[in-house]
Amino acid sequence: MKNVVISADGDRKIYSVPDVVANNLSGYCIKFCNEWIRNSPQAKKYRIGDVVCYNEDDFIEYLNTYVFPDEKSVLVKNLGWIDFDSKLPAPYCNYPEFNF
Repeated sequence: MKNVVISADGDRKIYSVPDVVANNLSGYCIKFCNEWIRNSPQAKKYRIGDVVCYNEDDFIEYLNTYVFPDEKSVLVKNLGWIDFDSKLPAPYCNYPEFNF
């Protein structure tokens, strides 16, 4: 398991996720929001007409339920609001990062 930073235009949160997810974070996030959210019957609750509404917690639920049920991702720490023009604090600045 590796740490990543995920957000949805709000607080930045550190999650421990399977290595393969951390190593290709953008790919997993894009697949979640561009394919699964829009097409899966299980994602119907995120669709309101032509609009979709989800956040980083929903991505983690997707990983834990449908992709890696035997390797659960967990919240490590909420870093709070950090302006997106600012760098992350030193201990976290090299973590893979994605903002939905």
